[in-house]
Amino acid sequence: MAMQSLYRRYRPRRFAELRGQEHVVRALRNAVINEREGQAYLFSGPRGTGKTSTARILAKVLNCQNPADGEPCCICASCLAVDNGTSYDVLELDAASNNGVDEIRDIIETASTLSPGRHRVFILDEVHMLSKAASAALLKTLEEPPPNVVFVLATTDPQKVTETIRSRVQHLVFHLLSVDELEKYVRWVMQDANLTIDQDAIEWVVQEGNGSARDTLSALELVVAGGGTVEASISLDEFLEALIERDQGRALAAVAFAIQQGLDPRNLADDLVRALRDAFLSLMSPELLQVPQGRAEEISLQALRLGAAMTVRAMEVLGTALVDMRHAPDPRLLLEVAVVRLASPALDDSMDTLMTRLQILEDAVRDLKENGMTALPPAPANPTTGRAMVGGRALAPDITAPIAPVARVAATPATPAVPSTSVTPAEIWPKVLLSVKQIVKAIYNPTSIVAVDGNVVTIAAPNTSHMARCKAHIEDIETAISKLCGAKYTVQLTADATASRGIERPSKEAIRTIVDEVKEDPYTPIDPALLIEGPANISVSVDLLKGVFPGSAIVPDDKKKK
Repeated sequence: MAMQSLYRRYRPRRFAELRGQEHVVRALRNAVINEREGQAYLFSGPRGTGKTSTARILAKVLNCQNPADGEPCCICASCLAVDNGTSYDVLELDAASNNGVDEIRDIIETASTLSPGRHRVFILDEVHMLSKAASAALLKTLEEPPPNVVFVLATTDPQKVTETIRSRVQHLVFHLLSVDELEKYVRWVMQDANLTIDQDAIEWVVQEGNGSARDTLSALELVVAGGGTVEASISLDEFLEALIERDQGRALAAVAFAIQQGLDPRNLADDLVRALRDAFLSLMSPELLQVPQGRAEEISLQALRLGAAMTVRAMEVLGTALVDMRHAPDPRLLLEVAVVRLASPALDDSMDTLMTRLQILEDAVRDLKENGMTALPPAPANPTTGRAMVGGRALAPDITAPIAPVARVAATPATPAVPSTSVTPAEIWPKVLLSVKQIVKAIYNPTSIVAVDGNVVTIAAPNTSHMARCKAHIEDIETAISKLCGAKYTVQLTADATASRGIERPSKEAIRTIVDEVKEDPYTPIDPALLIEGPANISVSVDLLKGVFPGSAIVPDDKKKK
């Protein structure tokens, strides 16, 4: 005898056992308690959310011999007959396979007959599959059913149900379950059924359930059958990393591996779109992301690296590819072309791709503007000391080559210990300047960090005079560096020997004028070339000249000529 499936074994039998549908339970229980049940209901929602189970519970409580607080007793003959599918009061019909007029006429004829219970309940599953003629035939009975008849219509696509039918029923919408609710449900089932699986398997089961309780139990049963652990599955992270790194070879290899493992190209493309949707939600509205907490953090980091523009572009390209795959003789080829276009923007000259590339450049410039040097790759490190080499980034022969991690050097008694921090003052110097007052920023803007020795930061000023001005605000710089780096630093100033010192002004003692020479020796010959012509609007008095040149006399021009 085959073992009963978990989703059948744990099918809800009472309203209280329904999970995640409190609004539906509240409406139906109040209607039963107050004897105001409707003549026709429409239950809509995704698969596996409890629509048919709720319809059966409603049928049980309407015919239960001992109902209590709007709940069926589940032990009377009527309740047991509904559970076993042998009740004459409940008729279930699959509208997907019985969608003709004849089947609806049989329902109409049966509705007019008597039944042993208080109500006769008709449950029509997937009612949107009814033909137009069958919907029209059902309409009149829904509008004026017999007093003891209740119709429950269930569908996963309420938009396809005709408006005339929707206007005659009470519409209750079923919701997908959240990740937390599903995880609690899985752990409860594991405890009740004495099942054992690891934490990774639980997370996989919840993710595969995708909000559906029935799909979650099916995934749980698959894991239990496999020994309690998840078989190595295809990770979509490889595709996302290929898009982030713009590596078309890596993207094609990921497609080849997935198809080799037996995954259909259409299903793979659909999974990729769902993974990109999760990345999109993590950027735009993280509270809507329905994944475990640890996985949510990973998706958020990938989404930040991928960018909103590229994420939207990837969903559009893959969505178009999914539509084209419906009639394509080789859907794998369309998928490969789509991932290569996404991983190699240079191969796609469409306007959308150009806008995406422009958005990537704008994001990079904004990141560099906000974070300064921290947005760039770390500077090369000196292998002997383990410290970053100032100017090393400009001198590095290959800026695209991977940079080895900086090795920490053990501190000695003679050398101060390097503060335990993830960044150094040289890396965040632009942020330091942005965090201080404007006057301090203006004074220290021409300076630069030339060395970081333990907890001592050496800053070079352009010249000695500028260094003196920097000393007045050295405490502000020390406070800013220590705050941003998370460790105590001390700043020492030095004049940059290689920088221009500006105009060299001679000392006052080195400046000698003609007046100084005449005072020392009144009879010293004067070189006329050293004299300069004064302004025309200034008249020099004779007394001033005689005071400067003792013993001199003013000779008129006429006597001078004689």
